[in-house]
Amino acid sequence: MSIEVRDLNYIYNAGIPGETVALRDVSFDVCDGEILGIIGHTGSGKSTLLQHLNGLIRPASGEIIVNGQCITDGKTKMTEVRRKVGLVFQYPEYQLFEETVAKDVAFGPKNLGMEEEEIEEKVRNAVGLVGLDYEEIKDMSPFELSGGMKRRVAIAGVIAMGPEILILDEPTAGLDPSAHRDILAMVRRIHDEMGIILIFVSHNMADIAMLSDKVIVMSEGTIALSGTPKEVFSQRERLEVMGLALPPAREITELIKSKAPAFRSDALTIDEAAEDIKTYMEEARG
Repeated sequence: MSIEVRDLNYIYNAGIPGETVALRDVSFDVCDGEILGIIGHTGSGKSTLLQHLNGLIRPASGEIIVNGQCITDGKTKMTEVRRKVGLVFQYPEYQLFEETVAKDVAFGPKNLGMEEEEIEEKVRNAVGLVGLDYEEIKDMSPFELSGGMKRRVAIAGVIAMGPEILILDEPTAGLDPSAHRDILAMVRRIHDEMGIILIFVSHNMADIAMLSDKVIVMSEGTIALSGTPKEVFSQRERLEVMGLALPPAREITELIKSKAPAFRSDALTIDEAAEDIKTYMEEARG
């Protein structure tokens, strides 16, 4: 499985006063099993890009090729695209509507025309994969659940459709620290157990640094930076110009470097920073 995006362009309100270029010549690849993190300030084109990948928006020009099939040629059935490419919007719990958890998670598979037996298996597996007990919550109203659990149920509804690519728009937005950690661990588990491509947008630089194999930075509808987390977050000045910060761990190590020039670290996570600080202190003590 792979995604190839080639010279993607999109204009809101094209041809009328006030038209806005949302994407301009966007190109990138995501390979099988990779996690791609997308960052950028509000209005940089992140959400517009995600909706293209799922076929919700058609580009003004350019191509999106999913596993060798061009999904922007006007010939591909969108139901097939959305079976392969699952998109979870920001605050997906607001889209829950069925009377029970089981019925809500089953909604997508039913729309894809799956048989009842397959639907039940998909729903049971998806609920388990997001860390919930199917037998315990299947008959509960989703509205009785906590905020974090509602979000898990909403994500399960997309997973139940069996996507080979999962796209998450701000999966930890608005959650308290405990639920944030739980959702992040859940995202990693989904990726590892399903073996899928995962694409996610986040304003949390620590999450991006910890999860991503690749990072792209959107600015004014274009890809301003791309590379591994270490490559991208080494560009502090360019990120600051775009209104973006470094992960907290990198901020800490950069501050230490400014006071202790002998200190060396390119840590992106708190654990990495702690190890580098420990090594530096041990060496300093001789």
